[in-house]
This record gives sequence, C-alpha cells and structure tokens, in this order.
Amino acid sequence: MAKKKILIVDDDQDLLMGLRARLEANDYATVSATDAGSAIDTALKEKPDLILLDLGLPEDNGFIVMQRLQKLESLASTPVIVLTGRSPQVYKDPVLLAGAKGYLQKPIDNDKLLSTIRKALADSPGPKEGGMAKA
Repeated sequence: MAKKKILIVDDDQDLLMGLRARLEANDYATVSATDAGSAIDTALKEKPDLILLDLGLPEDNGFIVMQRLQKLESLASTPVIVLTGRSPQVYKDPVLLAGAKGYLQKPIDNDKLLSTIRKALADSPGPKEGGMAKA
C-alpha cells in the first residue's frame, strides 16, 4: 500500500522540519510549502491525501487557502487540518465552519497530531478516481 502523502504548509522552517520528521517516522510521505501561493501550486501538483495548514502565512491567510482549495474540483475533498498558535476561543469554530477537519494548537502534541490525521484520512472519501465513502 502506498504511503499517504501530506502537504505541510507553514512559514516556520523549524516547525516544518520537525513535522516532516515526525510524519515520515510514522510512515507518511510529505511535501511542503511556505506561503499561500505555493500551497495551492504544490497541492495541485502533488495531489496530497491531507493538508496541514497554518493560518498565518505570507501573502494570504489559511482561510483564503481553504477557500481556494474548495473551489478546485481535484482538491475540494482533500481534508485540511489547521495548525495555529492563535487563540482557539477565537479561531477554532470559524476554522471548522470553513471546512477544516481538525484544529490543532501550537505547540503541537505528537499523539494528538497523529490521531487527528488518522481520523481525517479515515473520514475522507478516498482516491479521486474511486467511489464515494458511505455516510
């Protein structure tokens, strides 16, 4: 079975490298982007199974990236998990209403990260050419 591919979008290089190491150690393939524009370009090119998305990005914020992804047929069903240092009291509900499948507060707990990823991937409809998941 092929490794699930995760696109990590964050402008913090140290966090990006740490997430890559954690995910690859848990048998995920990773690709990365550091700003909103390259996030969309990389997602279109790489067709990830899941996207980890920071809200605070150069160019645009994570909400704009989610809106753009949802308008692209090939990426609209790709699950997004938001990673942020911003207040969950202010941002969690809007993030989930915008379509994210999870919200994780930085610094990120490794066990919570992996369980949130597993749940989002299990709930996702699967490969674009496959059938629909049963509701």
